Amino acid sequence: MGNHPTQSLLDLLTIKEQFGSFVGLNIVIVGDIKYSRVAKTNIEIMQKLGMNVYTTGINELQIPGVVMVDFKESISQMDVEMLLHYQFERFASNEKYQLDYLQNYKLTSALVEKMKPTAIIMYPAPFNRGIEIDDDVVECKQAKIFDQMANGVFVRMALLNNVLSPN
Repeated sequence: MGNHPTQSLLDLLTIKEQFGSFVGLNIVIVGDIKYSRVAKTNIEIMQKLGMNVYTTGINELQIPGVVMVDFKESISQMDVEMLLHYQFERFASNEKYQLDYLQNYKLTSALVEKMKPTAIIMYPAPFNRGIEIDDDVVECKQAKIFDQMANGVFVRMALLNNVLSPN
């Protein structure tokens, strides 16, 4: 309950493919940390693997125990930008949250230009083009979203094979 282990495994595989190691990598998880199973699972395991994990987003959606950074100011220092779904249903009656999110936490082309050339963009699919991420950013060379999706198939096939294997 409250975790998403298969998503975390495919995220870790995607990061390992890109960087070869986890130790010392800087990752920022952007968005609704408080209610995200993906974020909570990734924070725990990524810290154990030696990654420097940060969060950013609307203050009310953060959790204690993780360093919160300014999204736009920290972008040039991160190796991984991991975006999460904006949960419209949680804030349907509060336009302030939606406007704040769109203005301050959306990954745009201008922000991608400030990223390290080796940094990657991740996002657990399905994604909301134009909400958390600009359409052209989804397709940029640093985006590994489609690699994540493919790795999800491989990770889940391996787990099913292991669970259903007679040995």
